[in-house]
Amino acid sequence: MALEGNVRETYYRAFDEILNNHDFTFEKRSRRPPKNNLNTLISFGNSILYTAVLSEIYKTHMDPRIGFLHATNFRRFSLNLDVAEIFKPIIIDRLIFTMVGTGMLSSKDFEKESGGIVLKEKGRKRFVEEFDKRLRTTIKHRSVGREVSYRRLIRMEIYKIEKHIMGEKEYKPFVSQW
Repeated sequence: MALEGNVRETYYRAFDEILNNHDFTFEKRSRRPPKNNLNTLISFGNSILYTAVLSEIYKTHMDPRIGFLHATNFRRFSLNLDVAEIFKPIIIDRLIFTMVGTGMLSSKDFEKESGGIVLKEKGRKRFVEEFDKRLRTTIKHRSVGREVSYRRLIRMEIYKIEKHIMGEKEYKPFVSQW
């Protein structure tokens, strides 16, 4: 997990180059509460992705409390955190790049609150709308040979984990073709 955390820090620092917007600089990862606009978007986006993944887990036979990357804790969910790791760069990070890059979100959509920065109601609504659109967006899936929405792709990933646990098929995580 420490290795993954270090790689993610390096990855997040590249956001400054991608966004090239002084109102959305990374600096360092901060949460609970996020200390700048970019960290606020990352935290907010990740939290709604965790919820979307959990919703898809409930449509399978998997127990969301049992994870493989994040520690299993029978009082908290961890499988949704594990599965979300695959989709954060594909869904949340790309959404942030699009929304900041096109001006759909600006520094005016944030405010200071409780020692951190939060997304105002209008910005949250816009982000959630775009997130829902992204989940409905389809891509051509190489293995199944047809269009699949990102929401369906998440559930397919959970099914692959289930088949691996049942000993039916070795698990190979989804890899995006950028």
